Amino acid sequence: MAKFIITLSKDWHKVLFIIMGISSTIWFLVRVIPKPSRAAYPCMRAAAPFMSSFVIYLLSIGGASILLKKFPKGFKKAQVGLTIAFFVLALTLPGISNSMKEQAQISAGSIREAANTPFGEAKGINPGRVVWVHNPNATDENLHLNNNNKATEYFLDEHTDQVEVDKMLEIAVKKLTEEETAKKSWDAIFKHYNNKKGKGEVNYHEGEIIFIKVNRTSSWSGNINNDLARVENDNYGISETSPQLVTSVLRHLVNVVGVSQEYIYVGDPMKHIYKSDYEKWHGEFPDVSYLDVDRSSLGRTRVAKSNTAIIDYSDRGEVLREGDWSSALTGNPIQTDYLYTIFEEMEYMINIPTMKSHKHGGVTMFAKNHFGSHTRSDAKHLHGGLVKINNDPIRNEYGMYRVLVDIMGHELLGEKNLIYLMDALYCSDMEVTQPNKFSKAPWNNDWTSSILISQDPVAIESVGFDILSYEYDGTNDFESYPHYGAVDDYLHQAADDENWPEGIVYDPENDGTPLKSLGTHEHWNNATDMQYSRNLGTGNGIELVRVAPDFFDPNGFRNLPEVVQNMKIYPNPVQNEASMSFYMTEDCFVKAEIYSLEGRKHKSIMNRDIEKGEYSFPIDTYDLKNGIYLMRISVTNKKGTRASTIKFEKR
Repeated sequence: MAKFIITLSKDWHKVLFIIMGISSTIWFLVRVIPKPSRAAYPCMRAAAPFMSSFVIYLLSIGGASILLKKFPKGFKKAQVGLTIAFFVLALTLPGISNSMKEQAQISAGSIREAANTPFGEAKGINPGRVVWVHNPNATDENLHLNNNNKATEYFLDEHTDQVEVDKMLEIAVKKLTEEETAKKSWDAIFKHYNNKKGKGEVNYHEGEIIFIKVNRTSSWSGNINNDLARVENDNYGISETSPQLVTSVLRHLVNVVGVSQEYIYVGDPMKHIYKSDYEKWHGEFPDVSYLDVDRSSLGRTRVAKSNTAIIDYSDRGEVLREGDWSSALTGNPIQTDYLYTIFEEMEYMINIPTMKSHKHGGVTMFAKNHFGSHTRSDAKHLHGGLVKINNDPIRNEYGMYRVLVDIMGHELLGEKNLIYLMDALYCSDMEVTQPNKFSKAPWNNDWTSSILISQDPVAIESVGFDILSYEYDGTNDFESYPHYGAVDDYLHQAADDENWPEGIVYDPENDGTPLKSLGTHEHWNNATDMQYSRNLGTGNGIELVRVAPDFFDPNGFRNLPEVVQNMKIYPNPVQNEASMSFYMTEDCFVKAEIYSLEGRKHKSIMNRDIEKGEYSFPIDTYDLKNGIYLMRISVTNKKGTRASTIKFEKR
């Protein structure tokens, strides 16, 4: 008996491998046979190496035994070459098995599902659609950088073009819904939301409160003066929600949707609104309520703490702890947080985070933006539910409790989102640092100059993750936080309960109703094409609709005067032939080209010098498929090049 125990203790790793191999094989077959698509789930992919290595191990041992038995027969028949081959193969197969066992022992944190293997249930009018609008005209490429290659004054109107940001939001909502106007697009968005909430396909009703949730993490004590102006210290100009994008949203809500200003609230409840933000917004929208954590002066509305709005974290006290960073693992367990009354009072929320990397979460977007929505003084207690608590340990295994899933699915923080609007005009490699230019294509050492919009919270964060992971990969001078292990684990779990940790049932209201799929998750095919399964026609996951820089200005020149007027296409819709006419205010070199709405060039029509005055030319559209197109007229004069466009339909 003692000998058996000694042998067992000596060979414990072999026994463990056999037990894990048998268990993983049974579990894989039981889970995948009834539903083959489960083979793509991360939990199944984590089990697959154990199963495959165990099977190959058995085959190699069996194969080696058979081959060695054939060894003498080889000599008898003088088949020396074949015998040597048998012998080498017999010795090689167990080696392959050992290699597979080593591979199976790699941390699950290194396992990520293959590209274009979507799971979860896509959401939205166009399910799984994420619209990415990229417009370099919106940002100042010559914006001054500090010694760390970061920008500090990106938020000023002199560096971020309000007119261009307005254009970006308009095309974004139209592409999200495939409606012809911003008004029809917002109508469709409100009706879809209200229908999902069980109210029927009804539009916005007067009196319903809309809350615009921004990110103002940096407005803590020491970074603000008494008048809430920014202090020009090391935290000056941290990358946060651009005020120009908030202005664009306010213009849409008030001027397009018709919402009375008194029913709109703007703020980051745990923080302050900077003086420059307030002056910009209040100057145009004086009756909007601008929230502040502890002030009711300076035109601010002080937030109120709720006694009934609660989020009940689904780890039920097993993971999250009270206290500072040093007590993140040893502090008292916490289970609930109270929220502010604005989350109860609002009917709709538009969450506008900035797309950034994060030293504790890997990335920070919509879900992480709600770390400032509870009523405690800070959010240190929630970091235990991220990937990295402090310097150690890193929670980089798939299938661990992720607090972001609770936030994404909560009835107030998640379910009241009207749309998900991501500010990617200026991004940064860490949550509390200034923005940096992106080095890789399609940015090519320029600001990200983008916004993203979706009705699917998982899909848009998945696209954001792919972008951040692509740029911040350690090949430049910036941090590579998105490459912690299992950073996208919260997206796996938000998409499908098959990926939930053992013993965890996500139910942030603690009312006995587990979360259902919050959206669809997958990774793009590659960083060049950036396509997802719906783009490729291979699955029902994400569809990324890209509006490229050429849509706004194919030649990249900015702030040049328009010289083309009265652009007309007749007839419109076009069947096969039509004519284009316009008026030139001066002599110019002119190019006429046809583009798709996404900015892809289809054909050139004209390329010549034109004198001042009326001009017309024929259009041949025989080779175009039916659909909506843009006729783009680019004019070049001594001041540079400027493009004007007119939309037409081919039938």
